[in-house]
Amino acid sequence: MLISVDADLMKVLADPLRMRIVTLLADETLCTTHLMEETGAKQTNLSNHLRVLREAGVVETEPCGRFTYYRLRPEALEDLAGALGDLAATARAAGAVNRRAC
Repeated sequence: MLISVDADLMKVLADPLRMRIVTLLADETLCTTHLMEETGAKQTNLSNHLRVLREAGVVETEPCGRFTYYRLRPEALEDLAGALGDLAATARAAGAVNRRAC
């Protein structure tokens, strides 16, 4: 059984700052100003990371006047977690029984 894990999404989440952003957005919807205060990152760096997260479907934006708020899309993480869980279950079921002969 072939299980597909989104390697691109895993690469997106592998960056420490992006993972910090995701962790902060899990608790509440925040704007760039809030994220700058929480992470200590510069605005341009933060904006680039938020763009990557948005393009990967991990966050979505909500305009509010002159600010843009960012909200985590939990379903993106749930899909990845489900795929990884399926992969672990397959490995557990196969155990040492499935071994190709050399």
